[in-house]
Amino acid sequence: FFQAQDGIRDPLWSRGLGDVYKRQHLYLCHLFTQLPLSCNILRMKHILLTIILFFASESFACSGILDSSLRVLDSDDEQSLCEYTGNVVLVVNVASKCGYTPQYAGLQRLYSRYKEDGLVIIGIPSRDFFQEYSDESKVAEFCSTEYGVDFPMFATAKVSGKKAHPLYKKLIAASGKEPNWNFNKYLIDREGRVQHYKSSVTPESERLVTAIQAVL
Repeated sequence: FFQAQDGIRDPLWSRGLGDVYKRQHLYLCHLFTQLPLSCNILRMKHILLTIILFFASESFACSGILDSSLRVLDSDDEQSLCEYTGNVVLVVNVASKCGYTPQYAGLQRLYSRYKEDGLVIIGIPSRDFFQEYSDESKVAEFCSTEYGVDFPMFATAKVSGKKAHPLYKKLIAASGKEPNWNFNKYLIDREGRVQHYKSSVTPESERLVTAIQAVL
């Protein structure tokens, strides 16, 4: 129905999407002045819903950093990180047998405290530093039973070097910092800007909490 309305060709049909934002008010005026008075309510609702969905999808387009997917921990399911667009995201490379492993508890408390404000914590186990189980079911059981983790956990992945997961390649490029140990943290704000925090910066440290509060 966007192509023609009662024989009148919609000028936006033949224009590039780049013109849409500049001409959206003209478009709405054109659309509703050209519709016949006999147009039924269902048709009007259809047009309005399509317009709303189009502009909503443009407004919440996935950012470059989050335009990636990860396999869910101990599962065959793939999940797009675009699902978290519009949230503040903290990405952490976790491990079950590391001196920093107790940070799981702080991460869970941080998530519980701020998730309603839009914070998402993403845990990505890695064997890059030889301190993670090779069996993902053991990773899932460990973080759940030992620390009650309920923030999103994804499959074991490489987080450094040439074979790093595409998400980590983007995080490294954006921050200029590559993980050199477990529990490095990357804070992604709602505009896709990235801040890096090394392993020794604990989840509930004033430095990290202040940074999170500033972007929520």
